[in-house]
Amino acid sequence: MKFTDFNFHPSLMDGLSAMSFKEPTPIQSQTIPLIMEGHDVLGCAQTGTGKTAAFLLPILHQLTLHPSEKIATLIIVPTRELAVQIDQQLEGFSYFTPISAIAVYGGRDGQSLDLEKKALKGGAPIVVATPGRLIAHIDMGYVNFDSLRYLVLDEADRMLDMGFAPDIMKIVNMLPKKRQTLLFSATMPIPIRKFSQQLLY
Repeated sequence: MKFTDFNFHPSLMDGLSAMSFKEPTPIQSQTIPLIMEGHDVLGCAQTGTGKTAAFLLPILHQLTLHPSEKIATLIIVPTRELAVQIDQQLEGFSYFTPISAIAVYGGRDGQSLDLEKKALKGGAPIVVATPGRLIAHIDMGYVNFDSLRYLVLDEADRMLDMGFAPDIMKIVNMLPKKRQTLLFSATMPIPIRKFSQQLLY
């Protein structure tokens, strides 16, 4: 199997080519077709297996076909390091597309907070966020998820281990019920399976 088999938008294929992506990894070949068909997905994959591309590429494909000027995708991650990493991959994959994204995480200066606020108020199509920082913005009253189509929870097991479950559910309860939810975890213990049952349809 090759990435050309997925029939991604040509501008997305240009990004893949520029990054020397040719053949999908197992997690990509297993989940991309399901995501492209609109299914909710629960994926188990270790770091370094290509799971980020597994959820980013189908979402970028759909947003290229059906652009949004509001928040269409929310990717929740446990750490700022992962937020930065996903944001960097997004930049590479979407280089030849008009899609913009914002990474929202703590530990930065007030200027960064203002930039995040401006992007969230303006409606960046893709938001990559840590739970606490996102809730800080939500509590200030200007974040609108009415146009959200995709929710991604990455490294869900780490988020539960770090005690983020209440924060995640607070965010999820603000999202449209009609959405596609993708949950990825490096391990699949019973708490993750129970957690996924609350989120996936």
